[in-house]
Amino acid sequence: MRIIIAALAFASTLTSHGQNYSLKDFFVYDAELEQKIDEVFETLTDTSKAGQMIIPAAGRLGKSQSHLNELLRKNYIGGILLLNGTKEGFIEMVSAFNTLNEKSNGLPLIYSADAEPSLIGYKIKNCAPVKKANQMISRDEVRYFAKSISKDLTDIGINYNYAPVVDMSPNEAISYRAFGNNADTAQIWSRIFIEETQNQGIVATAKHFPGHGYVVGDTHKKLVYIDGEMKEVKNYTPLINAGVLSIMVAHIAVKNNSEYNTDDQPASTSRKIVTDLLKRNMNFKGLVVTDAMNMGGVVNIPNCELKAAKAGCDFILMPVDEEKALFDILEEMNKNEAFKKQVYASVRKIIRLKICLGLIE
Repeated sequence: MRIIIAALAFASTLTSHGQNYSLKDFFVYDAELEQKIDEVFETLTDTSKAGQMIIPAAGRLGKSQSHLNELLRKNYIGGILLLNGTKEGFIEMVSAFNTLNEKSNGLPLIYSADAEPSLIGYKIKNCAPVKKANQMISRDEVRYFAKSISKDLTDIGINYNYAPVVDMSPNEAISYRAFGNNADTAQIWSRIFIEETQNQGIVATAKHFPGHGYVVGDTHKKLVYIDGEMKEVKNYTPLINAGVLSIMVAHIAVKNNSEYNTDDQPASTSRKIVTDLLKRNMNFKGLVVTDAMNMGGVVNIPNCELKAAKAGCDFILMPVDEEKALFDILEEMNKNEAFKKQVYASVRKIIRLKICLGLIE
């Protein structure tokens, strides 16, 4: 869904550009695009800049519509996850949120979903039937269902999908959501799903970094551990090289690993994992999103959202208290110049993505 910013006060600050951008332009340097990012960035206060990183959830398992409306009025969020509802209900919800957001002079919102092949039938009712990931038997099926899912998301106005699962399948919480337990298949089929999704104009997300397949336990309930070698990290390299736009970091700790031990903290709050490993060593330049911050693996850590931002995450997904998360980030920005520059870099990436999605014209 292409949304033109309605607020004349905002629109008048933008230079007229003849170039239309797509997701294929995200990783490509373009001087005109950089200028456009600068112009949008300069219209935002520090509060609304930091707010771009905050992604609450709407729907049966999300926050109330009135709560989200208030966040929109204050320009405190950058997007919304549509979580558990019907296709028809979400279409109406997107329309209502967009109307209010435009009245509030907010940047257009990114709408996201957990539309994995194995979950979309449960998360968004009345979409086209899709095989579970572990039941797919060919590359053609992966491509077909990625396209089918993307069509339903486009119908709703969703432009960011937290899929595919790149994990191996031994973990019981992941098994039916994974493409299997063969690393080559997981990499190739994940790449096909990503390419088809992004060809349809929707951001794909490889998850759950650094790997959920060989851990014992479920991060929805508690912190779980990778013990020693992070065997699944290698699955992400070909996906990064192929241009995946988003990677989700899990609430998984790493122990008995001399280089990347997280000291009983989840990877989502670990600078070693997010910045040193994923962004620097693996050269990932896209968007890093946390797994849901209300999950048992992270929610009991004080100021967990701020710690995730400091670790290097660009999007903070489903904070328990969005305003607290936002103002914790703002407070740290005001006393830590290096962190402020890091947040600014995240916000510029988010603006870049919104331009390449066609949300900002």
